[in-house]
Amino acid sequence: MTVIPLNTASNFQPLPTKVLYRLFVGISFAMILLAFTFNTPWEIWDGFWLITRSPANLLTDYMALANPGATLINAAVMTLQALGVVWLCRAKITGPVISALFLIIGFSFFGKNFYNSMPIVLGALGYAKITHNPLERSLLAALFGTALGPLVSELTFNQGLSLPVGLVVGISAGFIAGFILPPLGHHVINFTKGFSLYNVGFTCGFVGTIFISIMRSFGMEIEAVTIISTEYTVAFSTILLGFFGIMGLYGFVINRFTLAGLSRIYKHTGQLSTDFIDIGGIGATIINMGLLGIFSTLFILLLGGDLSGPVIGGIMTIVGFGSFGKHLLNIAPIMIGTTLMSYITEHLTQDPSILIAILFSTTLAPIAGRYGTVVGILAGAIHLTLVVNVGFLHGGVNLYNNGFAGGLVAGMMVPILDAIHAHRAARFNPQSAEVDPAEEIETLD
Repeated sequence: MTVIPLNTASNFQPLPTKVLYRLFVGISFAMILLAFTFNTPWEIWDGFWLITRSPANLLTDYMALANPGATLINAAVMTLQALGVVWLCRAKITGPVISALFLIIGFSFFGKNFYNSMPIVLGALGYAKITHNPLERSLLAALFGTALGPLVSELTFNQGLSLPVGLVVGISAGFIAGFILPPLGHHVINFTKGFSLYNVGFTCGFVGTIFISIMRSFGMEIEAVTIISTEYTVAFSTILLGFFGIMGLYGFVINRFTLAGLSRIYKHTGQLSTDFIDIGGIGATIINMGLLGIFSTLFILLLGGDLSGPVIGGIMTIVGFGSFGKHLLNIAPIMIGTTLMSYITEHLTQDPSILIAILFSTTLAPIAGRYGTVVGILAGAIHLTLVVNVGFLHGGVNLYNNGFAGGLVAGMMVPILDAIHAHRAARFNPQSAEVDPAEEIETLD
């Protein structure tokens, strides 16, 4: 695949920012209405507060912990909170912001809630204020950095501290974590060269490991958690496939009933930072997101997997990154590689943790986009072997465990692949090895 320069979609009419705000507000209210088809108002109220005060470590499925209605309300509240942060930063809703909003929706099904996310957001924005940078420069770190929400909940509710002390300790830890994420996130992209899309997730893995190491040094135990729902697969299959179908049709309509721009997206590797709205236009981007949602949902169902909260989170994350690096051609090899590795090893493919790894392994989509299908399959296979072992380091307080593992895979594979590429280029065409387009990477601020 070729690397296409940004701003090649100048002929595409952008969707006004106000319309994009309204779309996400509409999605939030749709989730609120949907919540009451699952549970009564009283059940939702009790479940919502149970979610808010739970430790939230991996894997805590909020549909199993509480109920689907409370989970949907939590997702709606988190979406509106994130929109408020975007508005506060006076930021446009670009491809990266759309990916962050969908990721927050997905992780609101497991791990994230209003309480444990706010200290991290405030920490990231606090860094921008103290360093006299525009708030917008820390926006992505603030939104993606909520991966460390379980750290706040763990210290507040699960370490035997009195509530006042727990609140102070948990909020302080969250603020500190959020504060250090923007500079660290800007730095670590040099390690992955933009070939792992979950850059902040990789950063959160290091930050979470440091905090958990400190906690363990003081004798604090972090319990492994596996709370998973299995009984809502049919209902959410219908909901998700319907939603993604509508999304694809909406993109088709605003794209003037054409697929213009979609081929531009498919030709791109997806390497950070790649805003598909700039490349193919908003209509083609929404079509791409809808297609990714349908593909990933059907992929899990064909494997015989259940649509638990974390699996839904993985699907929504893929959809979100359909505006920022992922498309069908670069995620399919990664998912196939992860799936094949699950079959030939001792892992059960239908296990929720393996299904999650299959979905989130698509953080490595740019590797398949740049180096081809076979290398993409290999990257997915390596990812699975790593992701099942790194969770102990951060104790489950980093929700982007796959982002941490994916960053390590990219950091290992890309230098080797580049060396092979440069060697082959030097042998067959010496002039082609002089410039490596992989080195021209925009970084996430």
